[in-house]
Amino acid sequence: MSTREAAQAALAAEHAAVYGYGVVGGRIAAARRAEALDAYNAHRARRDALARTVRDLGGRPVAAAAAYALPFPVAEQSDAVRLASVLEDRVADVYSDLVRAAQGPLRHEAALALREAAVRAARWRGNGSVAFPGLVERASASAGKGPTHA
Repeated sequence: MSTREAAQAALAAEHAAVYGYGVVGGRIAAARRAEALDAYNAHRARRDALARTVRDLGGRPVAAAAAYALPFPVAEQSDAVRLASVLEDRVADVYSDLVRAAQGPLRHEAALALREAAVRAARWRGNGSVAFPGLVERASASAGKGPTHA
């Protein structure tokens, strides 16, 4: 995978995460609303930075979809928490590809984004983490992916 392709994939995942956190925010309990808002804002910032990166790499940034299909119905707070964890796992997955494809400052930024997503996923899960975020869960993530284009 080329650096530009990996950056485009990360950008697409950030678009989906921004959308997904809109859903999370609508169902999350007040006690975790600030956490969800912080994650939403972090993904918006990463999304905007990746759009610039794709342009710098000579590409046209992939646009956000009008809507995304969720991996499961989000009817209550526990569903929202689970969705947030899935979103972060998916973002970590694509950032691991960007870490492999990129060099220099972009690789460093991708590694930071991977770490941030892994930490947020662990916080949302609340009962542990994975040894190698973005790598180990690929097999299970392909079966239960986060939001996809509708």
